[in-house]
Amino acid sequence: MGERSDHPKGPGAAEESGAQEIEATVVLGIRITDWPALRAAAQAAVAELDFAGIDPAGQREALLREVTDDPNAALGALLHPDRLVASIPGIEALGGTLEISLTDDFAPDFADLFPLDAEAEDGGGDDDWLLTPRTACLLHTQLITLADAAYDDLEEHEGDPVGDEDEQEWAVLARFPRRTWGMHRSWRRSVARTFDDLADDLALGEWPLPRCPAEELALRLALADARELLGSQPQAVADMMGDLPVDLYDYDWDGCVDQLFGVYGPGDEDPDADAADRIDQLLAATHPEGWFLPYEDAEERDVSRGYRR
Repeated sequence: MGERSDHPKGPGAAEESGAQEIEATVVLGIRITDWPALRAAAQAAVAELDFAGIDPAGQREALLREVTDDPNAALGALLHPDRLVASIPGIEALGGTLEISLTDDFAPDFADLFPLDAEAEDGGGDDDWLLTPRTACLLHTQLITLADAAYDDLEEHEGDPVGDEDEQEWAVLARFPRRTWGMHRSWRRSVARTFDDLADDLALGEWPLPRCPAEELALRLALADARELLGSQPQAVADMMGDLPVDLYDYDWDGCVDQLFGVYGPGDEDPDADAADRIDQLLAATHPEGWFLPYEDAEERDVSRGYRR
């Protein structure tokens, strides 16, 4: 402060300055809190863009589809260097690139989302059972992992059917009932989003209560993987938990099955059937195309929420 600046000022400053070209690097950590609002802003931004070359209308339509389905594409449209530079007077863009990647730096605070001294959720069953921070954290991790695996399957195999001879080449879709092995690409993408939907529930501090048959199967796979990971790599799980508080109900997978399944859904199943049998009966009685239809007594998820990948 108080030091003299010899940098030229005024209309001719750029011509006289030795720093006419500047490379600026901006690193942002962003959490999407309102996907519909982000999507609407990106759609408006695309509507304002000028497209040149072959088939400008087709280019606009293709980009609109991308920003409507993909949060990363929506962010890309809003954060594009040309768009940012255009909002700053006195400069012009000489070029630039934008890279967007997912980060683990903004993980949900499960200790805050699932406090150990909180009352049990209404309608959740036993009044003294809790979904603890450590259980929620491990289950959330497995749901995200399964979602990524399903998206990886989709990118690698597209709509190719799962075969007995290449079952090991699939990350997760081969674990679904055999009758789904030949399902089309959009169905498989909906499967991947199902894992994300349940993970989002946890990230919002809500119990991941399945709202449709597909979510029943997704949660069952996530619980099985969480149980297996804890048994095979206990130290890795302990490292993952960090300083999350410890509780008696940590990793109570049987309690998760009792409390999380069956809150929503048809009430005409065999009352003596356990959760696994009930889910199998439900899936067998429903065509895979109908697995994503919400139960009548469950709140429907936002139909415009898009896909993570």
